[in-house]
Amino acid sequence: MSNYDYISLIPILPIAGFVLIGLAGKKYFPALSGWLATLLIGTSAVLSLFTAYQYFIVDGAANGVYPQLLPVDMQWLQFTNTLSINMGILLDPISVMMLVVVTFVSLMVHIYSTGYMKGESRYATFFAYLQLFTFSMLGLVMSSNLFQIYIFWELVGVSSFLLIGFYFDKPSAVAASKKAFIVTRFADLFFLIGILITGVTAHSFNFTDIIANLTSPEFLKEYSATFLGFSVVTWALVLIFIGGAGKSAMFPLHIWLPDAMEGPTPVSALIHAATMVVAGVYLVARLFPVFAITGSGAIDVVAYIGIFSALFAALIACTQTDIKRVLAYSTMSQIGYMMFALGVSSQAHDAGFTASMFHLFTHAFFKSLLFLGAGLVIHAVHSNDMKDMGGLRKYLPITHITFLIGCLAIAGVPPFAGFFSKEGILHAAYTTHPDIYYVALVTSGLTAFYMFRLYFRIFWNKADIHLHHFHGEGAWSMKFPLLILATLSIAAGFVPFAHYVTATRTEGHMHTDIMFSIAPVLIGLLGIAVAMMWYKNENDRADKAVAMMRGVYRTAYHKFYIDELYIFITKKVIFNCIGRPAAWIDRNIVDGTMNFIALMTGEISDSIKGMQSGKVQGYAMYFFAGVIGLTLICLYIWM
Repeated sequence: MSNYDYISLIPILPIAGFVLIGLAGKKYFPALSGWLATLLIGTSAVLSLFTAYQYFIVDGAANGVYPQLLPVDMQWLQFTNTLSINMGILLDPISVMMLVVVTFVSLMVHIYSTGYMKGESRYATFFAYLQLFTFSMLGLVMSSNLFQIYIFWELVGVSSFLLIGFYFDKPSAVAASKKAFIVTRFADLFFLIGILITGVTAHSFNFTDIIANLTSPEFLKEYSATFLGFSVVTWALVLIFIGGAGKSAMFPLHIWLPDAMEGPTPVSALIHAATMVVAGVYLVARLFPVFAITGSGAIDVVAYIGIFSALFAALIACTQTDIKRVLAYSTMSQIGYMMFALGVSSQAHDAGFTASMFHLFTHAFFKSLLFLGAGLVIHAVHSNDMKDMGGLRKYLPITHITFLIGCLAIAGVPPFAGFFSKEGILHAAYTTHPDIYYVALVTSGLTAFYMFRLYFRIFWNKADIHLHHFHGEGAWSMKFPLLILATLSIAAGFVPFAHYVTATRTEGHMHTDIMFSIAPVLIGLLGIAVAMMWYKNENDRADKAVAMMRGVYRTAYHKFYIDELYIFITKKVIFNCIGRPAAWIDRNIVDGTMNFIALMTGEISDSIKGMQSGKVQGYAMYFFAGVIGLTLICLYIWM
C-alpha cells in the first residue's frame, strides 16, 4: 500500500496562500500575488493527480474493491465512549476524483484570472479569496465525518459570500452575496439537525461507521418505528438533503444562483462548474448506501426534486438574455441531472450513481469552459446582454471554437464528453424510472436548444458588428485554459469511469447502448436545428414563436415569479405576522420590563441614598439607634 503522508499538503497549500497573500500580498507583492496563488494551487493539483495515480493505478483494487483509507485521523471532541468527532482525511474513489476535479478547475480559473483581473485595485485580495474557497472545497471533499464536512461546508459559504460580493461598491453585488449567504444558511440549519439525528442514531459521525451501522440488518430491525410514515433515518436523510439542495441550488432553494452572477466571471466558473454547486451532489453520493436502504423514502425525494429542478431551470434558460444567467440556469439543470441520477439508483441498480459522478466529472470541464469563454465575450463587448452581441466569431476565433465545443458537450452530441455521461444517466432512468426518463429526455432537447440559442446569438446572428475599443481576444493566460478545458471536454468521455467510481466500489454497470442513444441524440440535434433556424441569421421566426406563447414565455422569463413569491412571503407574511408582533413584544414587554426594573431600582436607590450620605454623625446615630433597638428586643425576650 502506498504512503500518503503528503496528502495534507493538498489543502494546506491554498490556506497558506490565503494567509500570506491576504496579509501581505497587496502591500508587498501585488503584481506577483496572482502567480504565487497559481503556483500553490498548481502544486496541489499535481499532488492530487499523483494521489489519483497512486490510488487507482499503483495500489489499485483489491479483489475488485477499491479501499477506503484514512491517512489522517485525529480525535477532536469526545462526547461518550461511543460518540466522538474526529478530524481526518478520507480517500476513496469519489473523494479522489473530487480532489482532481476541484484542484484542476481551480488551477484553470487561477491562470485565467491573472489576465482577467489584471488592473483591479484589489487584485491580491481576489486571489486570497480564491485560495480560501479552494481550501474550503478541498476540506469538504476530504472530510472523514459529517461534522467535519459541515465545518468546511460553512467555510465554503463564507468564501463564496466574499467572492460573489467582491465588487462591494455595487449594490447589486452586495445584495446577491447576502442573498446567497442567507438562503444557504437557511438550508444549512436543516442540514445540522439532520447531522445530529444521524450521529445519535448511528452512534457515530464517521462516514464509514454511519454506512456500516445504518445499513446493517440489526439496525433495520431495531429502528423499524416510524414517524408520520417514515423512519428516523429517512427524516434525517431528507434534512441532510435540504442542506445539499441549498448549496446545489435545487428547487425551491435555487433563487440565489442567478444573482450570484454579480461576482467576477472567474468566480462564476469556479462556483458553478465543479465546486460549490456540486457539494450537494457529493454529499448525497457520500451517504448513498444509506439513502438506498430507505426504499421509497429519501431517495425518491432526491429523484423527483432533481428532475423537476432540471426541467424547471431549462425552461427558464430558454428565455434569458444575460449570457451568464443562461449558464447559471444551465448549471442548475445539469445539477438536477446529477441529483435524479442518484435518486433513480438503488443497491441493486447502481448505474445511476456511477453516471451521476461521471456527469459531475465531465460537467466540470465543459461548464467551466463555457463560463470562461463567456468572460472573454464580455471582455470584448463590455456587456452581458445577447442583444449587444452577434458575429463575434471573426473577432474571437479561439473563444468561438472552444465555446462551440462546450455547447456540443453539454448538448450530448457524440463523441463529446457530455454525451457519454448524459447517456449513462438517461439509461439508468429508463431502466428504473421511465416517468423520470421521459421528462429528462425533453430536458435534454431543451438544453441543446438554449445552449445553441446562446451560441448563435453570440457568434452568428448579425451579419456585421463593429466593436469599439477592441484590443484583441485577450492575453494567453486567458486563452490557454480554454484550450485545455476544450480538449478535456472531448477526451474526458473516453475515460473508463465505471471501472473506478461506483456505488458498490466494484466495477459499475454504466454503459452506452448505440440503439438506446438514437432518441436522445436525435432530440438534441432537433434542439440545435431549431436554434439554428431561429437565431443563426437575423429573422423574425423567434419573435413569432414568442408571440404565439406570450404568456408562457413571460412567466418563464420572470423565472415563474418564484423570487416575487419569496419577497411576498418575507415582507407580507413573515415581517407583518411574525416580525412586527415580535418587535412590539421586544419593544413594549421585554424592554418595558427592563425599563420598569431600572425605574424601580432608581426609586429605591433615591429613597435610601440618605443612609449613604458620608456624614460620620449620621452613621453614629444609625449605629446607636440600632444598638438601642437590639437592647430593647433582648430585654423584651428576657422578661
